[in-house]
Amino acid sequence: MIMVTSIKDTVRLNSGLDMPQHGFGVYLITDEDRGRAAIDRALESGYRAFDTAQFYENEALVGQLLKESGVPRKDLFITTKVTNPKQGYDSTLKSVEQSLKDLQIEQIDLLLIHWPSKKHFFETWKAFEKLYDEKLVRTIGVSNFEIHHLEKLAIKANIKPAVDQMEIHPYFTQAALRDYLKKNGIAAEAWSPLGRGAVLGDETIGKIAGKYGKSAAQVIIRWHLQSGTIVIPKSQTPSRIAQNANVYDFSLTDDEIKTIDARDRSDGRTGPVPDKVYEEI
Repeated sequence: MIMVTSIKDTVRLNSGLDMPQHGFGVYLITDEDRGRAAIDRALESGYRAFDTAQFYENEALVGQLLKESGVPRKDLFITTKVTNPKQGYDSTLKSVEQSLKDLQIEQIDLLLIHWPSKKHFFETWKAFEKLYDEKLVRTIGVSNFEIHHLEKLAIKANIKPAVDQMEIHPYFTQAALRDYLKKNGIAAEAWSPLGRGAVLGDETIGKIAGKYGKSAAQVIIRWHLQSGTIVIPKSQTPSRIAQNANVYDFSLTDDEIKTIDARDRSDGRTGPVPDKVYEEI
């Protein structure tokens, strides 16, 4: 079981970079006023890692709000992802140049390939390696890559991905993939850590939450953290943002971790199947 004591806790990536284990996802934040309220509350709650993507079409808004916040750039960890239509060598380089402008930063902390692409598989990663070598990004990784995608990438890659961001939650634990990542020194990061809300009504998790006087969401976030997974819960509701950060005054037992692990389901996936996306782009 991983010891987690503070929202300031970090995971050491294989690139040598320390990444906050508990970050904030900004998917669906597109309204300036709601976005400002959300990001201000996230910063007040201790979040310093922010996860966006070209696909979210909010890099410029997030960049502006973080700049206006007054929090020094050196204290922030910013992740973005190259969207499917922008994959390919030249297109990736051009799109990241635009992301840097939109985010109003000189260097992206973590750059991810949003989905594996059969057509641009090695080209995109070659562009990522160039961006890394030129220090326009501090570390590079992937999203939604399964074991066979990672094994294929390893054939030609000069740099190993530092992170694989993927769907992980109690109904879709991805145990085999997480074991593979751990053995290969690649950090696992969970998008949709609450299963798009599907897990929040789980009776077993609810009983554990009741024991600690916590919400189901808080218990699930704590499960991710103690399992060693980087987690990026997203919300636009200020009270929920603060609640999702308030998970450091209790610890789950080993048995409770195993109980939550056992909630895994064969039909638990809520997002696209990576191989279907892979064949399409």
